Amino acid sequence: MSEQKKERYVVISVAAEQAGMHAQTLRQYDRLGLVAPIRARGGGRRYSQRDVELLREIQHMSQEEGINLAGIKRILGLVSKVEELEDTIDELREELHRERQRRHRGGALVHVPRSQAVVVWNPERRKNN
Repeated sequence: MSEQKKERYVVISVAAEQAGMHAQTLRQYDRLGLVAPIRARGGGRRYSQRDVELLREIQHMSQEEGINLAGIKRILGLVSKVEELEDTIDELREELHRERQRRHRGGALVHVPRSQAVVVWNPERRKNN
């Protein structure tokens, strides 16, 4: 039986301390949609380590690079979209690879002179007929 690594969540005060921010700043970022902590049964925010890293990145963009919160939100949205598109590209590459393997089993592409056609010739089909 394999053990799955369970993600650890911390309360807002701990996340604020780890990120070097005030808890009220975390609440504001949640309201603005910059970070989306999970909610406990009582409604309290719970932050993962990834959330804390995101908070640090937001703080860096804001304080070190001078980007306003609207700009940061836009950047984070674009980063998320890029990651989503990269995942889609990976899936499509895998699908293309599988399709190429399937088509190359026993077949060959043959150019037919004096025409614009390309014919797929499969010697296995010829043997079975």
